[in-house]
Amino acid sequence: MSSNIEKRIEELREEIRFHDYNYYILTEPKIPDEQYDKLYKELENLESEYPELITPDSPTQRVGSDLTKVFKPVQHKIPMLSLSNTYSEDELFDFDRRVREGIGNINEVEYIAELKIDGVSVSIRYENYNLVTAATRGDGTVGEEITNNVKTIRSVPLRLNRIKNSKYDLSKIEVRGEIFMELDAFKKFNKDREEKGEKTFANPRNSTAGTLKLQDPKLVAQRPLDLFIYFLFSENNQIETQSESLELIKQLGLKVNPNYKICKNINEVLEFCKVWEEKREELPYEIDGVVVKVNSVKYQRNLGSIAKSPRWAVAYKFRAKQAETTLNKIFWQVGRTGTLTPVADLEPVFLAGSTISRATLHNIEEIERKDIREGDYVIIEKGGDVIPKVVQVITEKRGKDSVKIVPPQNCPVCNSKLIRPDGEVAIYCENNTCPAQVKGKIEHFASRGAMDIEGLGKAIIDQFVEFNFLKSYADIYDLHKHKNELIALERFGELSINNLISAIEESKNRPFEKVLFALGIRFVGAGAAQKLARHFKNIDNLLKASEEDIENIHEIGPSISVSIKKFFATSDNLEIVNRLRKAGLKFAVESTGETSEALKDLTFVLTGTLEKFTRDEAKEMIQQKGGKVTGSVSKNTSYLVVGENAGSKLEKAEKLGIKILTEDEFLSFIESAK
Repeated sequence: MSSNIEKRIEELREEIRFHDYNYYILTEPKIPDEQYDKLYKELENLESEYPELITPDSPTQRVGSDLTKVFKPVQHKIPMLSLSNTYSEDELFDFDRRVREGIGNINEVEYIAELKIDGVSVSIRYENYNLVTAATRGDGTVGEEITNNVKTIRSVPLRLNRIKNSKYDLSKIEVRGEIFMELDAFKKFNKDREEKGEKTFANPRNSTAGTLKLQDPKLVAQRPLDLFIYFLFSENNQIETQSESLELIKQLGLKVNPNYKICKNINEVLEFCKVWEEKREELPYEIDGVVVKVNSVKYQRNLGSIAKSPRWAVAYKFRAKQAETTLNKIFWQVGRTGTLTPVADLEPVFLAGSTISRATLHNIEEIERKDIREGDYVIIEKGGDVIPKVVQVITEKRGKDSVKIVPPQNCPVCNSKLIRPDGEVAIYCENNTCPAQVKGKIEHFASRGAMDIEGLGKAIIDQFVEFNFLKSYADIYDLHKHKNELIALERFGELSINNLISAIEESKNRPFEKVLFALGIRFVGAGAAQKLARHFKNIDNLLKASEEDIENIHEIGPSISVSIKKFFATSDNLEIVNRLRKAGLKFAVESTGETSEALKDLTFVLTGTLEKFTRDEAKEMIQQKGGKVTGSVSKNTSYLVVGENAGSKLEKAEKLGIKILTEDEFLSFIESAK
């Protein structure tokens, strides 16, 4: 084979990459489409003639021919955290105050403000500058691999640029971003589907999410997906600032949203937010707010995170868009905990990218306060651009036939007598066997964030409950005993039931924290379940714990402790837990061989800016050896670990005579604790 052939193939690849970068990243095409097509065709022909020269990073390899039958789980090397939201200036100033106090009571913090793209999060790994894997966010810890689909996005380079004279080793990196559709491209895409008689999508985000789950990359390639990258993590180096990270991302040939700003303080951040709230309609894509990040990575590491949200970043959400419509009827939904929620049936109206026909009314007190009646003209909005709600009644348009709302006396599902506890606005159905509650609990148990039982969705759960195959979520693990009966049901078959039973069996591998969350204990979310599992190690320790023991866990309060004790005081719930144990679910943290009880009965407080590790890393070191970490200094504190700018906690510890450890002393203490 002539070396000239190899040389020409590589020349074509480099030239096509150059034009892809200019067209899809910079939106500055250098040549006409016809000329580009000729280059691409020449490369295709040469690779067809010499298939041994095809490489994974070749521009021709974007669209694979293999179907993705299973989206494999991908463990994120660092969690993909979700952001806490703020909706007002005061909440943004509170965020700034917490940040400054967390760093060490400094006067001003440098932030970086970026537009919050309304899309789907993705994580992409590059090794030796070549794209290796791409994954969804999932539950923040484990996502699903969508590499073949992401490779079809033309703004995603298969090979990165090599940065000359970089002070960082970028041979192994992970980047994260938001996949989206531009509004005009989405409208054209929807119009094409409508003309073909296919189902249209409600908004660009739904369309993007659905596209990324398609099994055929060829279909994905036909859809107008785009991507902005906002985060870079290098395994071998610590980048110093978020602004430097964005510059590196651009140099590597990845697409960064150009509308970001380095802000010297929170006032400049607020000004940026106000500007873009007014200009959001001018953009070719949808945004729903601004992401505000502490620019210094060192400060980010020291601030750490709470549950699944970082302390160093927040989303400032724009005011919701509003629309006027008619409230036709109010009906009552029963949730998995028995709470009744009034829901408004609306005359359908298009709002913020989707058609709205229902909206939550929260509770009877809100209905009475706003004087909401059936037949009223109302203003609705999407709270945080997500959940539709009724904002106000247009009383001047109220007709004589409007009907006042009277709360029900009996459950609309099971007809049990309803209760309204003193001091509460909520109305409850106390019948634990109420079909609506049973369905809700099972749906929560099987959901992606909990036991993640693929194939056990709402429609199937409804059917199984109605046919008495499921009376509680413990019955899920007995479904294999009814296999022949299930296969005989309408719309089912042997293959689908076998797949469901396999998924149920596979769910037994979920860790203790997921099982604990899946139980559906009131107020115990995914973050609280993780903290409880790590602290108590197994279900027996949690059952024996007092409310005080539970509240000793950092950020676990009385509402959670009371709810846990109440849940496990019920014989029905204990019986279900025992059945799940016998079925083989994990009710204990699997030992890594690294935990001990060396620091049992010792309580630590962390303060100041830590240099050698984050607060979360320090907390993990303490907890692995049986110690506790709390947020405030008291006479019960055993040690205070201090970094720079320690502040008031140090002063209080000195007054109380608490032992104080520097970072080096802390590390020595941890290493010697056996």
